[in-house]
Amino acid sequence: MTVWLARWLGPLLLVSLWGLSAPASLLRRLGEHIQQFQESSAQGLGLSLGPGAAALPKVGWLEQLLDPFNVSDRRSFLQRYWVNEQHWVGEDGPIFLHLGGEGSLGPGSVMRGHPAALAPAWGALVISLEHRFYGLSIPAGGLEMAQLRFLSSRHALADVVSARLALSRLFNISSSSPWICFGGSYAGSLAAWARLKFPHLIFASVASSAPVRAVLDFSEYNDVVSRSLMSTAIGGSLECRAAVSAAFAEVERRLRLGGAAQAALRSELSACGTLGSAENQAELLGALQALVGGAVQYDGQAGAPLSVRQLCGLLLGGGGNRSHSTPYCGLRRAVQIVLHSLGQKCLSFSRAETVAQLRSTEPQLSGVGDRQWLYQTCTEFGFYVTCGNPRCPFSQLPALPSQLDLCEKVFGLSALSVAQAVAQTNSYYGGQTPGANQVLFVNGDTDPWHVLSVTQALGSSESALLIRTGSHCLDMAPERPSDSPSLRLGRQNIFQQLQTWLKLAKESQVKGEV
Repeated sequence: MTVWLARWLGPLLLVSLWGLSAPASLLRRLGEHIQQFQESSAQGLGLSLGPGAAALPKVGWLEQLLDPFNVSDRRSFLQRYWVNEQHWVGEDGPIFLHLGGEGSLGPGSVMRGHPAALAPAWGALVISLEHRFYGLSIPAGGLEMAQLRFLSSRHALADVVSARLALSRLFNISSSSPWICFGGSYAGSLAAWARLKFPHLIFASVASSAPVRAVLDFSEYNDVVSRSLMSTAIGGSLECRAAVSAAFAEVERRLRLGGAAQAALRSELSACGTLGSAENQAELLGALQALVGGAVQYDGQAGAPLSVRQLCGLLLGGGGNRSHSTPYCGLRRAVQIVLHSLGQKCLSFSRAETVAQLRSTEPQLSGVGDRQWLYQTCTEFGFYVTCGNPRCPFSQLPALPSQLDLCEKVFGLSALSVAQAVAQTNSYYGGQTPGANQVLFVNGDTDPWHVLSVTQALGSSESALLIRTGSHCLDMAPERPSDSPSLRLGRQNIFQQLQTWLKLAKESQVKGEV
């Protein structure tokens, strides 16, 4: 693949959902790095630049209302979408609509993983839709608070509706063609909610790693991380879990010592800014949590700097002289590996710098939108990862008040308003019992986010698939020879579910019901 093509391929969907402290930002950078790695693989995309190469996907723009809930407000913005017509049979062929989430959406969204991998079997047209306020789909006026009030999942679903109608006209799509939504992570929730709220427009949905339950204090995240670190199936062990605790205890000991010990710690763990204040120490400890959590969340994925097996090997002295190695030394090596992989200089920054960056209203032209996603966590979802449970292998920092303080400092939103917003989200969508039919929820039991999704069937038409040892959105990644039997079986089950749905759609067409 040429350098030009590699640069052209933007990030896709596996970004982390954490609320945006500096530690959470690290986890999001990990997700973005994995996306870019997978999209820059010619084999993964099924693209080549040689003779007879398949046509590259087309980009388009839709004019969308800024406020679709106010008929008197005619302000609009341009929303980006991508199209892959390579397999489309036209006529009554299905439409696979891949929804974007909290990041930029590139052409790989219609060329790699599913739904692209599933399109040839049914002659489907593959379209992806970038989420408003992310990537290049940012309304004029920037990211001021007056603008951000038009950023929500409800606004995004309204965009799905208008896009579905506009694209039907644009591509002369038959009214009998079934539309099936796909999405991963937050976009997976959107896919499920699109079917829930607009069943007359969306025939079915595949929701991968979809955290449909909003939660203020997401301590369960680290419960899964702890359990996964002990899972021998992915290279964990009781010793590894103990080593993580020992490494964090050593970091905290050195922080308490202050002086030279603290200065050495700052250098060894690549912390930018001093560690003298409690809030900066919390940022460092949180970033280390994100590093370990990231190894679990993205375990086994192409482009991930560290798997659980590799992390445990470092912490337990693998590859070196165990008699002279400590868990802390292993943690230091893990930090170096991740930073080198991400091309970053620092693991953590000062709290003041984090707040200053999040207050910036200038849009980022590519990558994840940190300010935008923080706003959505403050006004809809929460998702603040904490470590207050005694079983948590990390430090007790950062605590929930510290994370909620970002909503106050950046947007002027109180902790009470955030808690109320989380409750309203669950009331509106139904949490983990949304009640939508013809939705398949796909999760991996290694992924910490699966505890906020639907992992057991809620009825004959609200199905769930839990992939053993599967990590975050792993089913959506390009197939690899190293894929586990459980992942291969999971993809087969997704295929079979689509087969059932499309047969049902065909029968409905015959009866004149679609």
